Amino acid sequence: MHILITNDDGYLAPGIKILAQELSQVAEISVVAPDRNKSGASNSLTLMRPLRVEQSADGFYYVDGTPTDCVHLALSGLLDQAPDMVVSGINAGPNLGDDVLYSGTVAAAMEGRYLGLPAIAVSLVGKPARHYQTAAQITRRVVERLALNPLPDDTLLNVNVPDLPPDKLPAIQATRLGFRHKSEPMVRQSDPHGRPIYWVGPPGEAQDAGPGTDFYAVEHATASVTPMQVDLTRHHGIEPLQQWLDQL
Repeated sequence: MHILITNDDGYLAPGIKILAQELSQVAEISVVAPDRNKSGASNSLTLMRPLRVEQSADGFYYVDGTPTDCVHLALSGLLDQAPDMVVSGINAGPNLGDDVLYSGTVAAAMEGRYLGLPAIAVSLVGKPARHYQTAAQITRRVVERLALNPLPDDTLLNVNVPDLPPDKLPAIQATRLGFRHKSEPMVRQSDPHGRPIYWVGPPGEAQDAGPGTDFYAVEHATASVTPMQVDLTRHHGIEPLQQWLDQL
């Protein structure tokens, strides 16, 4: 098995190094990651300039682009051997609920799934995140299971692991995405010249966080594994929409 590993925290982040070490025990790995932190990049592609790729002493490729750029590049020209799976992470912090709309970690996995490969996004839920080895071990177990018993082709997995020591490995539960309250207001400040600048406010607290959600699982020392799909169509809404359109 050949696994493409990427992230949105950059190729120097501790999470990607520990993940690469763990997965190299069960597969050949290639690492293609951004050259710096690209958190919040979502599914953006770089279209108006060329991408530059360098390789570090440990063999990691790093790209001056987004997480989605990295996966797209790796699967469409950079690597001589095509990967069998894409694993994105280990993210420093959660990607729960509607975080997935903005997450570069999840977007990288989604690009892998969109291009035809099984894909997993992995995040460590802690501030600061410390026990990366726990998330790495759980990821390895999920990867091995996925290799032996594949899931439906349209599925990618979003994994969130509580920040606990490896000797206290949490249980693993299938979950759905929860939902946050809207984010906090923008934070207005001034630059040294007195001109206004704005920081995006912190994410909102969990709103839909009951049993069965990813929020609930990690709050109760359980690793959350949420199946996701690339197709965003609200299929059961097509017929009602057509009836609505017929009234135009």
